[in-house]
Amino acid sequence: MSASVKAYGGSSGYIVSDELRNSVNIAIALQKPLLIKGEPGTGKTMLAQSIAEALNMDLIIWNIKSTTKAQEGLYVYDTVQRLYDSQFGDGDVGNIKKYIKLGKLGEAFLAPKQVVLLIDEIDKADLEFPNDLLWELDQMSFYIPETKETITAKQRPIVIITSNAEKELPDAFLRRCIFHYIAFPDPDTMESIISVHHPKLEKKLLEQAMETFYLLRNVPDIQKKPSTSELIDWLQALVVGGVNPNRIKKDLPFLGVLLKKNEDLDTLLQQLQGKGSTKNPGVLGRFR
Repeated sequence: MSASVKAYGGSSGYIVSDELRNSVNIAIALQKPLLIKGEPGTGKTMLAQSIAEALNMDLIIWNIKSTTKAQEGLYVYDTVQRLYDSQFGDGDVGNIKKYIKLGKLGEAFLAPKQVVLLIDEIDKADLEFPNDLLWELDQMSFYIPETKETITAKQRPIVIITSNAEKELPDAFLRRCIFHYIAFPDPDTMESIISVHHPKLEKKLLEQAMETFYLLRNVPDIQKKPSTSELIDWLQALVVGGVNPNRIKKDLPFLGVLLKKNEDLDTLLQQLQGKGSTKNPGVLGRFR
């Protein structure tokens, strides 16, 4: 990579694989958005935070919802406020610029120095949303017809786009991105991640909790498998609760930290009963 291009090498609070680090740096070098997919809890959002920290850049986050429109990321023309001012205000309603508010993409374009722009959970929006951003992300500019001005990026932001793969993204959009899938951490990688958050964890507790965690993830028909963030919270709960490590697998304490759906609790109970684990049938009941 050219010495003039900033390189991402990871950060103290985020464990990054060689493949992911390379994908980030290729996206930076080619000045293309980096599309990150993976199941919830695999660190997609935290990656953008890590990049901003490592490269000493500001982070601008555009959280996408089902109702979000691409236009909102560029700018919003507050016609309601202008109408209100025309009736009750003393300001100059002829100055339309007063009523133009830049969205997150607009803010990133006009930032005085390069920033990291996170477009988080793009697959929550409607199918046309990604296509509506193609021109702006390619050209790094957009036109405001109300003021007849073009907003052009002072510095091309590093664009990170996350997706939980809830729906397929358009091919035209995918062609313009560098893609990386974050696989769920294997036990060795997970231990490295946990050591960042719980550096002084008792070894026996960690071993028993990890074994139980991966067993739960492998239970058939679980709708929402527990994620990394939930494991980290569960470990904290086990420590605060003073749980004996030898009883973690048997008692499944604080199970509601890991499983968030009644259906999953029922599925787990059925699996346990199916394996003959009925000595304490009420063990899960108190977590509902």
